[in-house]
Amino acid sequence: MHHASGDSLHINILGPVSISVNGKLHPIRANKVRAFLATLALEAGRAVSNEDLADELWSGHLVGNTRNALQAHATRLRKEILGSAHQRRGVSVLRAVPNGYLLDISRECVDGNRFLDLSAQGAAELQVRPEHSLELLQQALELWRGPALLDAGDGLRARSAAALFDERRLAAWENLVSACLTVGDDARAIAELRQLVARYPLRERFCELLMLALYRTGRQGEALDLFQRTRRRLDEELGIQPGALLQRRHTEILAQDPALTLPSAVVSSRREHAAARN
Repeated sequence: MHHASGDSLHINILGPVSISVNGKLHPIRANKVRAFLATLALEAGRAVSNEDLADELWSGHLVGNTRNALQAHATRLRKEILGSAHQRRGVSVLRAVPNGYLLDISRECVDGNRFLDLSAQGAAELQVRPEHSLELLQQALELWRGPALLDAGDGLRARSAAALFDERRLAAWENLVSACLTVGDDARAIAELRQLVARYPLRERFCELLMLALYRTGRQGEALDLFQRTRRRLDEELGIQPGALLQRRHTEILAQDPALTLPSAVVSSRREHAAARN
């Protein structure tokens, strides 16, 4: 880390793109400067070529002199970093390298990377230490302040990274509610899942986990009703039937299968969902 004044500098991409110094948020007003920062932050510690940067910022609509245009954005970004971090002149986190630029920070100074690390650790702990898993996943999800790379422009890198982060966020939520169910906090699982099902009505795993949680708290009728609503929605919006795993959960609830009360009911279906997705 090349921070002359000992300021801790972080880049935030889980929401609007911004710089944080010692916990204080500094938004970046210029669109292209934000896109420039986001592109470098996604590759923290690694150089991004002028060509790749130009591609991301102007996607095919090349401006007159891209090198000069990039240099102008780099100058503005340095000012933003210097202004926010009160760093000594000339000591900069943003470095020009031959034919490109590099953000000289460690990868965990970008909130997106901290999220990926925490959620991966949380997932790994789910079956071993569910309480610890719950803590890690909660920390991971608390890093979000809005949709990922919200205002980073519509370049290909930003959009594909945003889609990846969104998918990982849904997986982390799924693991969080699985951890709640595993430690027996059904009330919290139901509260989280109601919101998730409302926001992502076509994501079958959320529906299936909510059915399980409702059944476990003596609400079999509500669980079956939820299945019918989801089935109608899948049919109307996508023209498909519920997947085999969701159908099986429905059958088990109808039959009041004793296995539904076991911790394995959460875990086994999680494994099968992962397998079905790969």
